[in-house]
Amino acid sequence: MSTHLSIDQIIGTVRDLDGSLVVAPAVGDADFPELAWGDTFFYYAPDGQMPRTVQPYGTVVTKNYPDDTGSDLDPAGRWRVNIHVDRATFRELTTTRDAGAGLDGAEASAIDPATPDVVLPHPVYGSAGWIAVVNPGPETADTVLRLLREAHDAARTRYARRH
Repeated sequence: MSTHLSIDQIIGTVRDLDGSLVVAPAVGDADFPELAWGDTFFYYAPDGQMPRTVQPYGTVVTKNYPDDTGSDLDPAGRWRVNIHVDRATFRELTTTRDAGAGLDGAEASAIDPATPDVVLPHPVYGSAGWIAVVNPGPETADTVLRLLREAHDAARTRYARRH
């Protein structure tokens, strides 16, 4: 992909996945805390109902949260996609970049979490297997879309085990 991904492109990709549920609380939506307004949450929910006991497998956030300001999302036009990945994928994405130019854990964590178009451990939930990309662009767009599909498939597998 040679361009920046838009939030709408990400939402459209996820919405097209079988059994996906995209939850996007709008301003004034009384069913969600005000802090969630404007953000988007991705679930596997073939019944179309938001799961109450399952975390989303991906999110798009459009602003800083009180405990999560490192990505500097408050300026206009800045946002971040967050995706839960398996341990092997997390290790691969956060220890190697580009054609073999490796980053060890210390180097990866030394990169400014506000840097756009770079796959990094999530600044708060990295230890739980979440990666984050601020304003995905030419370097990360294909990876972000692939990871969202994989996270959706993993969520579908977990759902099938529970049901």
